[in-house]
Amino acid sequence: MATAPEISALSKEYIRVQVSVKVSGANYDPTADAVAMAFMTAGAAPTGPDFKAGTWEADSTSNPPTYWARCLVGPGGGVITLAAGLYTVWVQITDVPEVPVRACGLLRVV
Repeated sequence: MATAPEISALSKEYIRVQVSVKVSGANYDPTADAVAMAFMTAGAAPTGPDFKAGTWEADSTSNPPTYWARCLVGPGGGVITLAAGLYTVWVQITDVPEVPVRACGLLRVV
């Protein structure tokens, strides 16, 4: 499980999680799929309303390309504002027919 960065509760920034997908052994570009992220405390599992819309970031200069799911977190226009605490970061990718949901690491908000 990768660890997300530590951020200030006053900070507005993207929280990124690297995503790697293979289909039949070949690298797959997931950026056409919808992505959402949830930030849960105390080991709770997310439900539908906990997921917030995310976006994709891609680095096509690497081989194979590197993809990150990301969600803007913070006050003043973030998708979600988080109080100080420790959160499990979850990523949900909506594809057809699969909709994988994975716990991806921890985020400490101070």
